[in-house]
Amino acid sequence: MNDFKQQFLGDTLTKTLFSETEASATTNGLGSTGSGFETTAHKFALAPLQKPVEFAKTHIDNTSETQARIQAAHGTTTLAFKFQHGVIVCTDSRATMGNVIASQTVKKVIEINEFLLGTMAGGAADCSFWERELGRQCKLYALRNKKRITVAGASKILRNMVLNYKGMGLSMGTMICGWDEDTTDPALFYVDSDGQRLENHLFSVGSGSTFAYSVLDAGYHYNMEVEEAKELARRAIYHATYRDAFSGGYVRMYHIKQDGWVAFDLQDVGELDIHYYPERKGVPDNQVQEEIIRPAGVSV
Repeated sequence: MNDFKQQFLGDTLTKTLFSETEASATTNGLGSTGSGFETTAHKFALAPLQKPVEFAKTHIDNTSETQARIQAAHGTTTLAFKFQHGVIVCTDSRATMGNVIASQTVKKVIEINEFLLGTMAGGAADCSFWERELGRQCKLYALRNKKRITVAGASKILRNMVLNYKGMGLSMGTMICGWDEDTTDPALFYVDSDGQRLENHLFSVGSGSTFAYSVLDAGYHYNMEVEEAKELARRAIYHATYRDAFSGGYVRMYHIKQDGWVAFDLQDVGELDIHYYPERKGVPDNQVQEEIIRPAGVSV
């Protein structure tokens, strides 16, 4: 590996970009413990420039940002909750770049294994990379220990990995949901890029989470049947997409059971709007907003 670096980067640039410790870690591989988890932080190569920050400053609009950090706009709505028949995981599918809708069909659920799911909120690249890395770690654990990792263990590994980069600009708020072997109850954890790790029966993450929480708090109870739980999650995501401009697209839903998770068909939030409020069909959006804000019979 060192010969490769010298051949393509040269001796001077190699010494600038890679310290001896980094070269050793690259050559020898990441460290590992007896539990089967890799503990050494990832080493990401810097751009082949003498002053990367100065170069980046010439390509950003925010001149007041001294460190040339990326000012990413975030927007999404994800939720998950436990009930008597497992865990319901539900997300929207809109991706935004500033005020522009980049995609309406983003998959914000990472299928780590057949019993474990993770959700994405924040920076798409950060969430996707670290949750896929978590999936790799979980597979290695299963191969080495002849059993699958627990939900608590998976969430702790993710927390430990991102904690190495705290304060470096990561943007990630994820829920790790699943069902452990030989247990009667599922598990649900929240992990973010600041190293926070929480366990609870209900979470909602993203810019539309405040609107989703209002629906969940009003309708949630543990003893729901499957269809009731699905309807609650669907309605919560729909209302979040209606009020939050950065959430939208389709409702994507999963049900985690003791024998694995099940994915349901996508549902367009536009069709859900007609389903929940058929009186709005064919009514211009501005008129709908006026009817909601100004009660009937009240003149301006």
